[in-house]
Amino acid sequence: MTPELSADELQSQATPPAEHASARVGIVGAGQLARMGWQAAISLDLDLLCLGAADEAAAGAGAPLLEGNGRDPAALATLAGRCQVLTFEHELVDLPAIVELEANGVQIRPSATVLALAVDKLHQRRTLSGMDDVEVPSYAPVTDLSEVESFAADHGWPVVLKARSGGYDGRGVWICASRSTAGQALQEGQDAGLELYVEEAVDIALELAVLVARSPSGEVAVYPPVETCQVDGMCRWVVMPARVPENIAREVEELARNLAVHVGLEGLLAVELFLTRDDRLLVNELALRTHNTGHVHTEASTTSQFEQHLRAVLDLPLGVTAQIAAAAAMVNVVGPQDGSDPASRLQDALRVPGASVHLYGKRARPGRKLGHVTVCAARPETALTLALDAADRLEGND
Repeated sequence: MTPELSADELQSQATPPAEHASARVGIVGAGQLARMGWQAAISLDLDLLCLGAADEAAAGAGAPLLEGNGRDPAALATLAGRCQVLTFEHELVDLPAIVELEANGVQIRPSATVLALAVDKLHQRRTLSGMDDVEVPSYAPVTDLSEVESFAADHGWPVVLKARSGGYDGRGVWICASRSTAGQALQEGQDAGLELYVEEAVDIALELAVLVARSPSGEVAVYPPVETCQVDGMCRWVVMPARVPENIAREVEELARNLAVHVGLEGLLAVELFLTRDDRLLVNELALRTHNTGHVHTEASTTSQFEQHLRAVLDLPLGVTAQIAAAAAMVNVVGPQDGSDPASRLQDALRVPGASVHLYGKRARPGRKLGHVTVCAARPETALTLALDAADRLEGND
């Protein structure tokens, strides 16, 4: 374990060369996750710099901004030159540019090797399936319909086609019940320039997620697992604690801890899982950053995921992850079909007892994730009912 540094040593280590700005953390991305990371940085009096567009959520909250995007090697190099360490709020990056920066001595956390697990989901599947005590859905790379049909002959219809990279919130995922729907999905993916793979459609009892942080010094902190619900490929709600037997919860936590150590994580890792009807845990997806399913921890755990992420990438002592409410729920707020802005109904939502409303300052658009609501209560069901009520009020649902 690295010895704890004095305040003077920390300041010396954090001070960049004179020709650079003084940001300690560079975040690739400037959306709502970076916005909430900025809020955590203010509390810790940490400097950060976001790479993104001037109309994104973080910039709207006053976060320092470098205009550009994560697919531009020049913008990434500029960000790296102005920061002590680079980290990410999304995986839409030029990975070869990240590899080159790291080879030139830039601190990248998580490392380019670890980040590749989130950038390339087929690589993620292959890596995880080669690990002991980790199980994933059956899968195979595909380039044409005959390969999908061959996979379906072994595993049955429906099957799931997924993009190797670039997909999120249901984008880049096609559930195919037949040869014809698979052909349409393949064509749609190929028209978009995507490489695809196929996997079995799992008989799911419920979905779970867990966050784990690991620092460069090797300290590991695991959050309590949460239960999640997806609607149209997007997370609708999260409940904590997950309503599963204690042995399943312990297995989830141990799996997350082992994954973090095995891959050499430096930062935060979100693990999404399927629990099958015969109590098998299958890893569905990894995200090497703060995550939608971790929003519940802001009110319901000792340390928010956003503060924990900053602590981890700066090799500061990790925060306590203990649950401080008996139960909690988080519900995403999504733009309604009429295009109206949920912020116009804030007053009504705040009438829901215990509702903590987080709006992202994003322009309202149907189907766009615009905020979330968290409620702590004595029981998971109570928390979820109240959080759904507040989210419905914001969305203008009857």
